[in-house]
Parts: sequence; structure tokens; C-alpha cells
Amino acid sequence: MIRIKKEILDRMEELSPSERKVARALLADYPSSGLGSTGALARTAGTSAPTVLRLVTRLGIDNYAEFQKHLREEIMHDLNAPVRRAETGLRSESEPVASAVERSVAERRDLVGRLGTTLSGASIEKAARLLAGGPRSVLIAGGYYSRSIAEILVHQLDQIIPGVDFLGDPLGYDVGKFHGAKGNTVVVLFDLRRYEQQAAQVAALAKNEGASLIVVTDEGLSPISDRADVVLTAPVGGIPFDSFAALMALTEVLVEAVFRAAGQKGIDRMKFWEERSSLERSSHPGAQAPDTTEESS
Repeated sequence: MIRIKKEILDRMEELSPSERKVARALLADYPSSGLGSTGALARTAGTSAPTVLRLVTRLGIDNYAEFQKHLREEIMHDLNAPVRRAETGLRSESEPVASAVERSVAERRDLVGRLGTTLSGASIEKAARLLAGGPRSVLIAGGYYSRSIAEILVHQLDQIIPGVDFLGDPLGYDVGKFHGAKGNTVVVLFDLRRYEQQAAQVAALAKNEGASLIVVTDEGLSPISDRADVVLTAPVGGIPFDSFAALMALTEVLVEAVFRAAGQKGIDRMKFWEERSSLERSSHPGAQAPDTTEESS
């Protein structure tokens, strides 16, 4: 299946200025804008119907009717929500429990293995340079489910670089953290399929304030990917919910890359964490001092 959105994002730099206008108009109201006529899309983009057709050809598609066919297939694929996938998996499942466990483990192992094809070394390197390059602050937010992975990233990065903060309510009580971001702030957003409107609003806020944006998403690519400075992609799948096996591996790969980019500063900060956390544990009212007496022989 041709994924129209991914093809557009992959080829954006190859497009002519007028074709890029059509592409951006399509992405701005995706996928609805692609389901109308060529004339309607051209008017929205401020170009012409022939320009729309040239973009379609650029995507390797013969005509507009075929383009819309691929678009509808993509929509149906994305509508394959967790509950529907769970129902399908349950109906088709007749294997013994032990076999189901083996298959489930193998599927998650495959997701981690595929990470090598969805995640480029260049994108990880660029993200690591941004994060370890001394930004004033690093703001990290996740979605309904992915916030748990976002919090893990916060806790680990905070022991390597300073200024890391979790956005629990990025459009509410945390919104002030974006003020004056400029180029001194890096925002990391997790946005996986069933992409959330809040992620688009946070991405727009980050870019409007001048922050650098790292988007962590799946192979379908979040709509905010076209606004990102770096896109990190992990494969997801499984039932009843998407597996985070590859996403967790991606997070660990990113943390290691930041650690290596930070160098001695990262080591010094880790030492501080170790010393400080040990001090707090030993001074806690409920803590007991270790027994240093020798055992009698």
C-alpha cells in the first residue's frame, strides 16, 4: 500500500515551489483535502489543477483517481483502531496459550528488529546533537499512552544533561515553559497513530516560539512530522494495543547517543546524581545506616 503522507514528506525537498504549495495544502487538512476534486485542492493551494496532477505523478501515481484510491486505503488502514484489531485477533485466535505466548514474543522481537530499517543513524545523531548541545531547556511531552515512555526519557536524560522537564499539561499549567523558547529550547513530542490534536497544537506552539522540534512517531508518520527538525520513527503493532517494544528500544538508543555526545559533562552529571541521591537516602528519617561490624568467626 502506498502511504500518501509518507511519500509527500519523503519527497518534499524534490518538489517545485508550486507543487510544494499543493503538498502543504494537502497535509494541512489531511486526508479530507485529497478526497475532493483537483480544482478544489488547487484553489485551496492557490495553484492550478495541472500542478495538482504533477504532484500526483511525482508520487509515482498514474492519475488522480488512483491517488484517491490509495488515499482511501490509507484511511481504512489508519481506522484500524485497537479495539477493531483486538476483535479480529480474538476471533482468529485458536492456538494454545503457550503457542500464543511464543508468537507474541516473536512479534515484539520482530518489531525491535525492524527498528533498524525505520530509524536512521543520521536522525539519531542530529537529535543527540540538539539535546547535548547545551539548550537552556529540553521539554518533553507524550500522548495518552506514550506519556509513560516520555517520562522515562525525561528521567534518564535528566541524569545526563541539565534543563530537562516533563510537560504534563503542555497547553495548560505548563504552557509558560514555552515562553521565550527561541533556539535555546528543544521540544520532544511523542505522537503515535490515532494521532492527537493536542500534539499538533503543541508542535505549532513550539515552532512559533522558535524551539527546535524532535518528533517521535510510528511508520504512519504523525501529521506534525512535517514541522519537525528531526523525526524518529519506530514500528508498532500487536494486540490488544500497539506494542511499545520498539519505541522503548528507540528511547534507549537516543539516550545512549545523547550520553556519548555529552561526553565528560554527562559523566560529571551522572556522578552528581549518584552522590546526591546516596546522600538523600542516608539522611532520610527512615533510613538505617549499614552495619559495618565484622561477623564473629
